[in-house]
Amino acid sequence: MRTLLASILLLLTAPLCAQVIAIRAGTIIDPVHGSGAKDQVILVEKGKILAVGSGLAIPAGAEVIDLSHEWVTPGLIDAHTHMTLTEIAGDAPFESFYLNQSSTLRGLRGLHNAALVLQAGFTTLRDVGNSAEWAMSDVRRAIDAGWFVGPTIIDSGKIIAPFGGQSRDIPPRQGPFWQFEYIDADGPDEIRKAVRTDIYYGAGGIKLVADNNPYHYSVDEFRAAVNEAHRAGVPVAVHVYAGDALDNAIEAGVDSIEHGFDLTDAQLKRMKDKGIFLVGTDFPRAHLDIVGTSGGILPEPEVLAPKIIDRLRRAHRIGVRMAFGSDTVIDMPGRTRADLMFDYLFVWRAAGVPPVDILRAMTTDAAELLRVNKVRGPIAEHLSADLVAMPANPLDDIENLRKIDFVMKDGKIVRQVSRPQR
Repeated sequence: MRTLLASILLLLTAPLCAQVIAIRAGTIIDPVHGSGAKDQVILVEKGKILAVGSGLAIPAGAEVIDLSHEWVTPGLIDAHTHMTLTEIAGDAPFESFYLNQSSTLRGLRGLHNAALVLQAGFTTLRDVGNSAEWAMSDVRRAIDAGWFVGPTIIDSGKIIAPFGGQSRDIPPRQGPFWQFEYIDADGPDEIRKAVRTDIYYGAGGIKLVADNNPYHYSVDEFRAAVNEAHRAGVPVAVHVYAGDALDNAIEAGVDSIEHGFDLTDAQLKRMKDKGIFLVGTDFPRAHLDIVGTSGGILPEPEVLAPKIIDRLRRAHRIGVRMAFGSDTVIDMPGRTRADLMFDYLFVWRAAGVPPVDILRAMTTDAAELLRVNKVRGPIAEHLSADLVAMPANPLDDIENLRKIDFVMKDGKIVRQVSRPQR
């Protein structure tokens, strides 16, 4: 009888065991504490982390993945991307990036780019607009439905801005063509409606442009966006460089300042006190030299490049919380979009930011900003199994992130490079 019962129990439990993946990890890096735990086992079931620890028993029938010579970190996060947008070389007018492209084409480019960067280890992206008629919302839906393999996407829908979006000096007879990319909203009531419109069409984040023109949003206007978005559980990001507009955004309690190239120490200290993140989009000089001013959106490269490094250095010294963001990139022969995103690491290093703080900005801190940290981010029980691994320690040299050879997204292996046994 005992033998029969044991056989029945084995038959009942075998399918469950077959669903478990056991990862033997050489070292698991905890970005929050800057520490590494050696010889760990990660048990994954149904896309979630079941358990993490040393000496864990591996269930019979589990799939075993040997990363015993690898460093394992949480999946990477880029908190400021434009997956549907590619810069044009030669200081092209900003509008030329989208005037001849449909929402369908933009969505296909976004899907293509998102899949590429997932292969490199970016398991979560926040796409902050310039994606036509909510194209990235549809990309997210397609990935979530399982039609395509891609990262977790938090998209911002259309960018909300004072009249004109990010265009300037457009003749009236041309009409408000920028509304393909932006929602014009002036005054608290229009801003509240714009926030609701974006959320209705699927946005998981809100982005406002603050100071693209001589006029900019007031504290009351920013506060209307913050209150409306926060009631829906959605964070607010603000594209802003300097001055009164930046002061107003900080006073209103937005979640993140995007760019902030001319942030003063006083403004950075207020951001720290309020817990506002900086997503600095820290462009490398080599990229800026090709893009130029992005049609007048950015300062000249020789001015902007040193300013970025100085601002990043001061923000780190003051203790402002930061999340990694790559913004837009330009197509370069022989280089992937992920290659170009990793180029930003040079700027963080030049600013003297230690590898552990860079990794935190690319993982757990970014997850907190995007409000997904209760679901994904750290390597911890009950959270989604978004993991990457590499053959060298990123806490020794953050450039080792370029060597990522294993990517797991929601418990599924996206990429695994076979290496000779040592």
